[in-house]
Amino acid sequence: MAEDIREIEDGTDEGYALDRETVSDVLDVVEARDAGGLEALLEPLHAADIADLLEQIDGKQRRALLDLWGIELDGEVLSELDESLRVDVISKLKPEVLAEAVRDLESDDVVDLIEDLEAVDQQTVLDALESTDRVAVEQALSYPEYSAGRLMQRELVKAPEHWTVGEAIDFLRREDDNELPEQFYHIILVDPRTKPVGYVTLGRLLASARNKPLTDITEDSFRTISVLQPEEDVAYAFNQYHLISAPVVDEDERLVGVITIDDAMAVLDEEHEEDILRLAGVGDESLSDNTFAIAKRRFPWLAVNLVTAVLASIVIAQYEAVIATVVALAVLMPIVASMGGNAGTQTLTVAVRAIATRDLTGANAWRVLRREVIAGLINGLIFAVVIGAVGVVWFGDFRLGYVIAAAMVINMVVAGFAGLLIPIALDKLGIDPALASGAFVTTVTDIVGFFSFLGLAAAVLL
Repeated sequence: MAEDIREIEDGTDEGYALDRETVSDVLDVVEARDAGGLEALLEPLHAADIADLLEQIDGKQRRALLDLWGIELDGEVLSELDESLRVDVISKLKPEVLAEAVRDLESDDVVDLIEDLEAVDQQTVLDALESTDRVAVEQALSYPEYSAGRLMQRELVKAPEHWTVGEAIDFLRREDDNELPEQFYHIILVDPRTKPVGYVTLGRLLASARNKPLTDITEDSFRTISVLQPEEDVAYAFNQYHLISAPVVDEDERLVGVITIDDAMAVLDEEHEEDILRLAGVGDESLSDNTFAIAKRRFPWLAVNLVTAVLASIVIAQYEAVIATVVALAVLMPIVASMGGNAGTQTLTVAVRAIATRDLTGANAWRVLRREVIAGLINGLIFAVVIGAVGVVWFGDFRLGYVIAAAMVINMVVAGFAGLLIPIALDKLGIDPALASGAFVTTVTDIVGFFSFLGLAAAVLL
């Protein structure tokens, strides 16, 4: 069962807890049905490494491992799994195993775990929670998907705004009826209406005198987040203002939860990954997806690409006579379209990233457009000289060199325009520029490239 892992090509696993030897050993003990050996191998691994292990092996091996691991399954492992695989893993767990796994998770992790499950599986997880935790999770699920309400956790530390440092420390040390979150960064100060008015870091709390009011040591970075705020806006705020945690408030400005930096950065990472995948037209694909799902997800964008290719071919067909007369055109015309497509993709990638990070706005769009067009012009002139010389040397015709050089400059400049203006226009229309820009930019550069090259050739060479 471990042969497929052993056949992975040579590489380095230095500094990586889940090396190939460990994976191979795990598969060996699973095949031998050695529960004790499996527990010994998994115990020192981080939950993220175990999640990686489950993602690397095939479905049959995964099921055998989960059956052997049994009730010892850590809920953190489920939180670390790729979303598409998580649903599959949870569906294969026995109800009592799933219940035990989620019992010690923070409320935001439970929400993240079950929001994509079927209703019956959601109910299984909810039934495993304590009544207070269940209410918190159900309320979080009532908020819109991809909102701060789904991202926040209910476990937090708050204190009345009139407290002193000493009172806060005594509160934290008190054991009776005081359940602290596993990890927290701030004590949130609230007024009598439970409206957040500031927060204090643990470092400043411990470094201050006991009689000092908490309001004297609050942080300037304090800001609240609406429970309905989109999670991408939350991630932007954390990244822009260097936040560690931020209180979440409801419509009445009352404290209902807190978002921590790890959750915000996870959203930011997902946004970046999503943009990269969408630029390639593969959506939210992952290595754990089955072959049919991959083919189905890629098909629409390949179909769009076919349509754009047909449009470019229609342009070429208009110049059949020119191509038949000057055969060299058929050899050289893909160069113009290819260079324009690559230049457009470069501009497009920068533009999509800038839109996602909100660096590209109406205030600087003209300046950025001017920069991209000038950059396209400069590169177009340089490569025009190169390809023009190639055309002259290759085919011995100076006119052909002039034609391809001029077409190169035109298409490179158009690529700068299209690579920036198309994603901006799509964003204004509410369409994800990462998802649709590539097909439009490629279409524009192909059509302009062929039209300019063949049109100039028809005017100059015939």
